[in-house]
This record gives sequence, structure tokens and C-alpha cells, in this order.
Amino acid sequence: MVLPCEDITANLDFFIDGLGFRVVSIFPADAPRSAVIAGHGLRLRLMSSPASAASMCVELPCAELPAGGVREWQAPNGACVRLVAAHPVMPLPATRSSLVVQHADGDGHWHVGRAGLRYRDLIPDRHGGAYIASHIRLLAGGPVPDYVHFHHVRFQTIFCRKGWVRVVYEDQGPPFVMHAGDCVLQPPTIRHRVLESSAGAEVVEVSSPAEHITYADPDMALPTDTLRPDRLYQGQRFVRHVAATAPWAPWGVEGFEYRDTGIGDATQGLAGVRIVRALPAAARGGAVQGPRQHAADFCFYFVLAGRAQLEIAGALHALAIDDSISIPPATAYRWVSASDQLELLEVVLPAGARFEPA
Repeated sequence: MVLPCEDITANLDFFIDGLGFRVVSIFPADAPRSAVIAGHGLRLRLMSSPASAASMCVELPCAELPAGGVREWQAPNGACVRLVAAHPVMPLPATRSSLVVQHADGDGHWHVGRAGLRYRDLIPDRHGGAYIASHIRLLAGGPVPDYVHFHHVRFQTIFCRKGWVRVVYEDQGPPFVMHAGDCVLQPPTIRHRVLESSAGAEVVEVSSPAEHITYADPDMALPTDTLRPDRLYQGQRFVRHVAATAPWAPWGVEGFEYRDTGIGDATQGLAGVRIVRALPAAARGGAVQGPRQHAADFCFYFVLAGRAQLEIAGALHALAIDDSISIPPATAYRWVSASDQLELLEVVLPAGARFEPA
């Protein structure tokens, strides 16, 4: 950033003595007309000029802002210098729940997102900005053009939908492969990187809030030398759920069973992630029971296999593979039918939300 200055010396004193910048270069030595200074992750060039910098603003990112102290100054050249939070407080919009049904063959379109990944939005209204769910596709197999990064989120989970993805996480050991059916909890601020994938691999990602900042961390090399499986990241613990070794248990609806990912415990009850499947028709004894309702802030299902019919407020909704549905609280719904192969990804916040007969 170039800042014009009538008095180079006065501005050097302001930035160096007052704000902790350091000189990178200065020219010429006997009567400086230009100086490059660096600090707070910024590099500034002070240039001798009669022009004013009053319309310019330099923001200095700080890990911790001074409580009640000065946060803004005016440099001798007129530029505004302001302290800002390096990691600003994450806004948590109030949830505006609604019934959202997304069909894989419907209007939902794919678009290019970060690192060249293809995204399909599963909750277009974002429930008022509180949640986002994305169906993500990696078209080409092999190395993924990703980098070490982390997310400023309240909650984020990744479910491997198809193929495989090789990933690595801070303090969680060497890289590992997520196969279809596997799942991870990405706690807030954990550094990670997607290394490679099979061609056409797909994942489902659910996060809160809908819009959150992704930070690159070029200074961290992964994998890290330390192994800390119980480390807490803003109160949450990393989870790697491996489908091949996970047990099944009866679900709250007769004729269904589920396997738990352990994310409820790892988030201290903030969120629950389970995989639900229908038992064979003979074991279900006919029609699937209901109606039910829930008191969750967020209740989301993604169809992994099979078909189902869901009745909500008197309307039937047919669900097939890669369809998704978000059910608002205090809304009566009933599983009318389910194929023997029906399998669902369930994400609920909070994990302990009540599900009861309507």
C-alpha cells in the first residue's frame, strides 16, 4: 500500500515508534523520498508527495483489541490507522426455520466454489443465515488444489458421500482416507487440508453459521509432529467416524436403526450426526409409524440410498437418492413408506433435542 507523505520523517516516527513497524528499505539515505516499512502483516510504502492521504485507511489486525483503549489514530499524512480484530466475532443469526425440500433432479444447480470444487446448495434460504448444507463434488481424481486452512465456525461436519478423499488434520496424526459412509467433525479453528480424491468423489458438508470466514495458514505444515486426539478446539474435539467398524442400534422410530458418529459427545451436545437406515419390510411389520414432531433448532436429512415418502402438514414428499429435506420444529411429520435400502444422513442441533409424538 502506497501512502503519500509531505514529511517522510514524521510519518516514519509515527509508524515505527508509535505502532511497532520496522524499516525494510529507505531511499536515498541522505534525504529520504521513499521508505518501505512492515508490521502487523502489512507492508507500506511511504512516498514523498504533496498529496494528502486523508482518504486512505490502514487497518491493523490484532489478536486482542485493547479494552476501552484507543483503536484509531490519524497519521501525520492524514491517513486513518485503525485496529481491527484479527478474528472478528462470528455473528450467529437467529434461525428462521422453514420446510426445504431439495431434489437432486430439481432446480438445485452446481457452481464452482473454493479450490475448484463444485457445490450444490441444499438449503437455499440458509434458515436466515444460521445454517448451510452443501453437496460437494470433486470432479477430477488425484491431487486437490487445496491449502492448509481453518474455518471460523460454530459447527461443521463432513460426510463422505461417494468415492474417497484423503485428508490431514492438525494434531490428529498422519493423513487418512475417508471412504463412502465415513464422517468427520471439523472443530472450529482446526487446521486441515484435502490432499487428493478419487474421480467424482462427493461429500455432504453442514455448517453453522451459513456464512463464515475461511483462513489460510501458510505457516503450518501438516501433518504436525504432535498427536493430540483429545485436544479441544474451542470446546470441541475432532471426530473421525469410520463406517466399516461402527455398530448399529435401534432408532427412536420403530422399524429403523442408526449408527452414531460420536459428534454429540465431541461437541458437548451442540450437534448430533447419525446415519439412519430402514430395517427390511418384514422386520418393520408394515407401514412406518408416526406422526412425530421435534423441538430442534435444526433438523436435516440427506438420502444416501433407497426411497421414502414423508408426510408433512398433510402433504406427501417423495424422497430419492441425493434428495434432502429440512424439517422445521413443532411441525407434524410421518414416515409413510420406506424402501428396504433406505439410508439417511441425519444432522440435528442440538444433539439432545426432543423428538416426540405429534
